[in-house]
Amino acid sequence: MEPVITKHEGAAGYMACAYAKYSQSLSVCVGSSGPGATNFITGAANAMREQLPVLFLTGAVPVASRGLNASQELNVSDAYESLTKYSVTIPTAEAFMPEIEKAAAIALEGTPGPVHVALPIDLQLTSVEQGALLPFPSRERRTPDMEIVQQAAAQLNSCEKGIIFAGQGIRQSADEVEALAEKLQWPIVTSPQAKGIIPDSHPAMKGIFGFAGVEEASEIMNDPVYQTILVLGSSLGETATNNWNPCISTGRYVIQVDHDTGVFDRKYPVDLRVHSDLALFLRQLQPLLKTKSLLQENKEEPELKQEEFNTQTVLHKVQALLPADTRYVVDIGEFMSYVVHHMKVLERDTFDINVHFGAMGSAIGGAIGAKIAQPEKPSACITGDGCFFMHGMEILTAKEYNLPVVFIVINNARLGMVHHGHSLQYKRVHKRFSQKPVSIKAMVEAMGIPAFKASNLEELDELIQKPFLEADGPSLLEIELVDEQVPPMGDRVKFLSSFGK
Repeated sequence: MEPVITKHEGAAGYMACAYAKYSQSLSVCVGSSGPGATNFITGAANAMREQLPVLFLTGAVPVASRGLNASQELNVSDAYESLTKYSVTIPTAEAFMPEIEKAAAIALEGTPGPVHVALPIDLQLTSVEQGALLPFPSRERRTPDMEIVQQAAAQLNSCEKGIIFAGQGIRQSADEVEALAEKLQWPIVTSPQAKGIIPDSHPAMKGIFGFAGVEEASEIMNDPVYQTILVLGSSLGETATNNWNPCISTGRYVIQVDHDTGVFDRKYPVDLRVHSDLALFLRQLQPLLKTKSLLQENKEEPELKQEEFNTQTVLHKVQALLPADTRYVVDIGEFMSYVVHHMKVLERDTFDINVHFGAMGSAIGGAIGAKIAQPEKPSACITGDGCFFMHGMEILTAKEYNLPVVFIVINNARLGMVHHGHSLQYKRVHKRFSQKPVSIKAMVEAMGIPAFKASNLEELDELIQKPFLEADGPSLLEIELVDEQVPPMGDRVKFLSSFGK
């Protein structure tokens, strides 16, 4: 087992989350006591929100030193208790392996999630008898109640027009969701988190609703002619629902399918709750459905005239630089809304966007974790200068482990999302949200990593022949661009601009 040594525990947490997501297994994140343990907390909170099985294993002060103000003393198991499914500080050396086995099982059972085990330093140095290990735990997939499946089928068969609303929970069930849409001839609308799971070329795919969503999806969600909504793998949170837009359920029959009962009736009343593994439900549902008339194919969109140097045109150029099956792990910043709104999904499973609990810089570690989990998948991270200054040193981790991830940095020398958010909310922006430009290309070249820079579309076009993914390690593309347009955040813009009114 080769440990991946990161540059910061915060990045390690997101790296472990991405590994758990794409390996479909337990991920382990190991850190020191005190500040090392607290630096993991954001990653643990993210794993809890994203339902990812991660074991956070931290140190702790010697058992006999507790309560004596020992160096880096912290009641660490309590600190993790509300952020994990299980948190414990090991009381004796003999208890360590049973607790590890218990924690791993809890992480994977039911609704997956993070767990935390703290091991005091004196117990780490204690010899114990080697015992037999339990078999590695596996997650049991919940089968649906057949009576509920039949009720769902009856409702879907009786309703001529409805909507399939898909969240990121469909990641392992994309084939079944597409087959369902083809049989029902219903449109698929997705949350921002689910971007990339269903290609835009599928005739049922109508785009994203929610943060930075598209007009066609919004029109469908607001049209009362669609009398049933089938919610698959979405918790219907704020960013997925355009700030909890009531149109989702008003006047509609709501069916929600999830392995987590906590999502039912949270904000929207649900008429039929299906507690089940999504793929198992869809496989049992499919034979019970009637085939309906054919969908109309999506209309071909006119070719964009990419003449203006702005975020939208830059992102289209970036897609021309990299293979169609490249997975884009997207960071937090104004560029994220452009990615959600404008970038095309050319192939399945090509976007990873964390609008739930993504921190600035989270995609940098996330892209590395995803690449380790699926080394055959071309990988890129879209990030910003503000994010890079937080966790950009993880590019060294990618270098040290020969991971060919392309880091695309939109450098506008300011905190763009904060800039636009304050402008919309308060009609003013503090000058300190901007800074003097820094050459990220020069920083990265000093680390011995190939780096490229573009300040206009012509320079981007010249880079098409550059072998970004052929290097034995990471590379970086810095794009110097200040875009003064309000980001395409959809109804979020209206919410921010009317905040407090």
